[in-house]
Amino acid sequence: MKYEKIIKAEFIERPNRFIAVCRIAGEAHEAGSADQDDGIVTVHVKNTGRCRELLVPGATVYLEDFEGRMGTRKMRYSLIGVEKETPTGTLMINMDSQAPNKAVAEALRDGTIKLPGMKGELDVKAEKTYGDSRFDFYAVDEKGREAYIEVKGVTLEDKGIVSFPDAPTERGVKHIRELMKAAAEGFGAYVIFIIQMEGMKEFRPNDQTHLEFGDALREASEHGVEILAYECTVGKDFMSVKKSVPVKIFYETN
Repeated sequence: MKYEKIIKAEFIERPNRFIAVCRIAGEAHEAGSADQDDGIVTVHVKNTGRCRELLVPGATVYLEDFEGRMGTRKMRYSLIGVEKETPTGTLMINMDSQAPNKAVAEALRDGTIKLPGMKGELDVKAEKTYGDSRFDFYAVDEKGREAYIEVKGVTLEDKGIVSFPDAPTERGVKHIRELMKAAAEGFGAYVIFIIQMEGMKEFRPNDQTHLEFGDALREASEHGVEILAYECTVGKDFMSVKKSVPVKIFYETN
């Protein structure tokens, strides 16, 4: 997936989970892209997660500019990416919560993402209801087998290990429970964690933040639900699924 117009900025603060204050400097500001003095702009944050380890004052962020295509939007800019400084260098992370689904749709259709148990080319449709949940994707393979797929975006990283969630998610637990029911009825059932960065060692559930989610994931893995993780190639104006990453759902916490 690719964005139309991206502008580099400096993160200042996040007054609430929906907006951030940033500074657009240099040529973009001189050209009039910033709508306040000194390049200070209030922008929409396309991720309602905590992201505390990413959105730190002074961090380099990337904004999607909607000039000329505002429609019903109230804010001209959306924050979609951030550079995280790590011991091994700068890590580019996509923060757009809508990007994982778009990337998965592309990857399912071109075969980058493989679903164990599904045969041949897939007929993929977005948003399908099963039980009390609406899942991100519904797929049918060449043999007629049906599957439900839930996608979770991952932005939490520590020394090459990524985890989810970064905040408690009762909705996530509900989705996993419903996938277990689907698997019990013979449907394919998949949770795909899309790691919005690359170069990662493994994925783990974040038990320290939400143990119930981790427990549900472990139970699901033993009852027919496939747990997959894929990292992405990420640039300032694009993100695409690259390759699978090992999933470690059973581990000891410190």
